[in-house]
Amino acid sequence: MVSRPSSDFTDSAQPWQQQFPALAHKHYFNFGGQGPMPQAAIDAIYQAHLRVQTEGPFSGRIYHWIQQTTTAMRQTFAEDLQVPTDAITLTENVTVGCNIPLWGIDWQAGDRILLTDCEHPGVIAAVEEISRRFQVEIDICPMLATAQGGDPVAVIEAALQPRTRLLVLSHLLWNTGQVLPLADIVRCCHGQPQPVWVLVDAAQSVGMMPLDLAATEVDFYAFTGHKWCCGPAGLGGLYVRPALREAIAPTFIGWRGITTDAQATPTGWEPTGQRYEVATSDYPLMVGLQTAMALHRDWGTAVERYQHLCQLSAQLWQHLQQQPRLQMITATPPLSGLVSFQILTAEGTPSPKAHTQLVTDLEAENFLLRTLLHPHCVRACVHYFTSASELQALGDRIGQWLAAHPLA
Repeated sequence: MVSRPSSDFTDSAQPWQQQFPALAHKHYFNFGGQGPMPQAAIDAIYQAHLRVQTEGPFSGRIYHWIQQTTTAMRQTFAEDLQVPTDAITLTENVTVGCNIPLWGIDWQAGDRILLTDCEHPGVIAAVEEISRRFQVEIDICPMLATAQGGDPVAVIEAALQPRTRLLVLSHLLWNTGQVLPLADIVRCCHGQPQPVWVLVDAAQSVGMMPLDLAATEVDFYAFTGHKWCCGPAGLGGLYVRPALREAIAPTFIGWRGITTDAQATPTGWEPTGQRYEVATSDYPLMVGLQTAMALHRDWGTAVERYQHLCQLSAQLWQHLQQQPRLQMITATPPLSGLVSFQILTAEGTPSPKAHTQLVTDLEAENFLLRTLLHPHCVRACVHYFTSASELQALGDRIGQWLAAHPLA
């Protein structure tokens, strides 16, 4: 086993990084978009595919292997989220996971959905289509403003209406890096005269933060394995609070989600979260994701990884905050690996042109960041195995770039 980094921010992170081919000869700060896979996960996927093709993809032995693999994947997710295994649905990504409860609710004309102004376009588009088809009203609460201070729970409570049925929000905001107080938000929503269900986009929280979903009593939690878990694209999951399972009808229907009799005649839905699964998946991806998640656990517990990640993130935030032409999106270091900032013009306003140029120029030098559109800013993502020298190099290079572009 490669020894993990110590808490003094030395470059003992570098041997750990050598297990990730994408990290060779580059500074990677795009974990919030897609995490790189470790070589062990790549190898595990290849070996799983080879086994399927060698033994025969439609053989009895492989069918048994598929059953074992899917069961193990659900168990792994359940352990990380601290929920019952039978409450886990295997999906392709966060958007699919969000769409399951969104389309499974029995909407009535005049119902309302509450969104924050920090949600991903894919989720917004699904909500807008539900609004169009079922005459459901959409309300937006101003969560972005709380990045500079404010009470997210109070903002949400003020926006709830008598006919609000569902709140859709992210646990960890993809643009600001804020971690919302999920348990308090759920308590507020469930405590309304007509309880409001809570659907969480967990794209940025799973794999980064220690979680105990059962304790939050959240209703729906959709997540992915290809970001902070550093697994393959195309595999995620959904948690549905068991008490709501019968209230959420499957939208897409296939053999994995149904029960049958001796004549293979459909008789009903699976009694677990499997009822929302559809049909054939790329099962070797599950072996790769479990391998990647096991690698993280080798480094330390979820709490230890998160604490180290937050220390590194704060170090980058503090370095960038010292640049007079940068405006940090959050007033204090975010309790996450997402560090977002804006480049200011001479008039003190954000410069989208400068954001785009900075990201383009730095990528040519193997510093990988990205721009976001709302608010228009630059986002750098720090993982627990990012090295201190990388943070220093990024901060120094941004400072040099600003000095060379005084009118940006």
